[in-house]
Amino acid sequence: MQSRQDVLNQAVERKRCASCERWQGERMPGSEPGTVAITAETDTGLCIGGGWDGSERRARSACGHWRLWPPLAPAVSSC
Repeated sequence: MQSRQDVLNQAVERKRCASCERWQGERMPGSEPGTVAITAETDTGLCIGGGWDGSERRARSACGHWRLWPPLAPAVSSC
C-alpha cells in the first residue's frame, strides 16, 4: 500500500466493503479514528462469505452482510 499521504480515508459508518471483514482488498486502518485507508474507491477485493461471496467487489460497494473489519474495532469503539 502507498504511504498514508497517498490514501483515502473512508468512514467506517458508511459500511462499505473496504471496512468489512469479508472483503479481501488492500487496506489499513485510517489515520483518523473510525476510518479505513484505501488507495482509491475503485480498489477491488474478493468477497469471502458475504452477500457477494466469491465476487470481486469495489472498496466503495456495500451489501446487507457487512461486518466490521476487526483491526478497526478499537478505533470505532473509542469514537
